[in-house]
Amino acid sequence: MYKVRIDKFEGPFDLLIYLLENAKMDIYDIKVAEITEQYIAYLKEMEDLNIEVETEFIVLAAVLIRLKSHMLLPRVSDNPDEDVIVEDPRLELTTRLLDYMRTKKTAEILADLEEYNLAIHEKPAEDLSEYVGEPDEILKASDEQLVNAFILFLTRKKKIEEVQRRYQRVRRRKESIESRIKDMTKVLEHRLTPGTSGVSFMELLPEEPDRYDMTLSFMSLLSMIKNQGYDAEQEENFGEITVKRKDPAVIAANMAVSTDAQTDWDTEAEAENVQ
Repeated sequence: MYKVRIDKFEGPFDLLIYLLENAKMDIYDIKVAEITEQYIAYLKEMEDLNIEVETEFIVLAAVLIRLKSHMLLPRVSDNPDEDVIVEDPRLELTTRLLDYMRTKKTAEILADLEEYNLAIHEKPAEDLSEYVGEPDEILKASDEQLVNAFILFLTRKKKIEEVQRRYQRVRRRKESIESRIKDMTKVLEHRLTPGTSGVSFMELLPEEPDRYDMTLSFMSLLSMIKNQGYDAEQEENFGEITVKRKDPAVIAANMAVSTDAQTDWDTEAEAENVQ
């Protein structure tokens, strides 16, 4: 007699599951008589081939035979006064089969992970502290050198603050004079009510104005004084500028002077053409 290991079935439950799947039998409704006959027939084939059957296969065969005999017994209690149904004797076998299937599935997953990890080659860890960590630098300096270095630092810091305070970064032009004139005109029309002497130039500036806003607003005011009926006055140098409407009489006089000057110019030009 010789011993042959069957790789297809690793144990009796593996063989039993194979028979259930081959017979397309529900694991929750096992036909014990049929599956027991198939199981014993398979074991006899192994004996006919002089294949040594392991003890665990024989133990499961005995369990199936015992279960087959239990299935022949009535599942109702013998006491006529009690209508109690005895628990299905196949339940224990079904539970054990389900546990085996879950364990086998988990083992297959772990085996696949092991095979995958065996194909991965990792580089051994190295000490990179000398490249990552910043080495300590020890400065050798006297007290006098430290004081001079600190004074130099304060001097440079003061110069930078003075430069930042005196000079501002020039911004790109983002608003036209025409647009600023419209905004300033709206403010003047709203605030120059009857009885109001004038409006401060600072009130015509946008919120938090910078040098660019002040320059653009002042140029817009000059254009409004020239082309529109507004005027400005300043009582002292660097004093407050007050914007107000021009006197209608002054506007009429300026228009008359401009008309007379234009007429004189046209007359002179016509005389030169005649000559």
